Amino acid sequence: LVNGKIVADHRYTQDYKRIAQKYDTTNHQYNYDHPDWHPYYKNTGLHTLQSVTKSITSALLGIALDRKNMHDLNIKVMPFFKEYNIHSTDPRKNDISIEDLLTMRSGIDWDESIYSDADDCIIMEKSDDWIQYVLDKPMDTIPGLVFEYNSGVSVLLGKLVSIISGKRIDAWAEEVLFKPLGITEYYWKQTPRGEIDTEGGLYLSSYDLAKIGFLYLNHGRWQGKQIVPEAWVNASTSPLVSHVNSLDSKTPGYGYQWWIPGHRNGKSEIFAGNGYGGQFLMVAPSYDLIVVFNGWNIHDRPEKLTSRALEERIIPGIRKW
Repeated sequence: LVNGKIVADHRYTQDYKRIAQKYDTTNHQYNYDHPDWHPYYKNTGLHTLQSVTKSITSALLGIALDRKNMHDLNIKVMPFFKEYNIHSTDPRKNDISIEDLLTMRSGIDWDESIYSDADDCIIMEKSDDWIQYVLDKPMDTIPGLVFEYNSGVSVLLGKLVSIISGKRIDAWAEEVLFKPLGITEYYWKQTPRGEIDTEGGLYLSSYDLAKIGFLYLNHGRWQGKQIVPEAWVNASTSPLVSHVNSLDSKTPGYGYQWWIPGHRNGKSEIFAGNGYGGQFLMVAPSYDLIVVFNGWNIHDRPEKLTSRALEERIIPGIRKW
């Protein structure tokens, strides 16, 4: 989208059932090789968003906090989970704030970099109680200090939305986000405990995902109505954290469950929701530009990275117009 209009829309048909044949295709919603679940949901036009789901979870939390007039993100989160058995005696766990979860600085010991049976996210997805699994993890540092990518904290954020709003997050999303944006078709995975998967379980069409980008491009407004608080959008898409120690102004930053792959002097040039397998919602405010990529490549390294396409190819092309 440029200036709110579609200027390019390309689709490539793939036979995912044939592609998946050489892999384990056990029918399970978290088997990423099963063609009924990935990349499309059961032969529909709904495409897995994977971790772009996190960015939408953040929007839903921002709306819930605003409606409850809860604007202090230093509020500690453990009291919200008093119905769970929290066995840790580590005092650092009690210091985790809402903002620590949002910015992936929870201090929880978590390894999501190996994509094997030892990966915490995969273990969590195989567990019966996701929230308990995350709460049971030990701490490895002081909250608010170190960026460590952690899908488990996005699960906790989803539960916070439900606790604060008084509704399960899918019902909340329907009421305050999807219905106002005219999003009528979606699918959201559920955990064995009936919780909604807010770290990677949402499916949308590419057009409806673009609506989320357009909403954020317009500071949370849709057709003249403020859907997501403007202050929340601004904070979410600002490089509050730089997860790589570097003096390079182009170092990727992180806001409230949004990546900031391009930023200078604390201002976002690009912000994005990124998902496993090649899902990207990218927004370049200076160019009034939104790009959606729905790919699915989880076994091979691609020749060209779509994650860099906006910054390295699309924007330079626009500058030549």
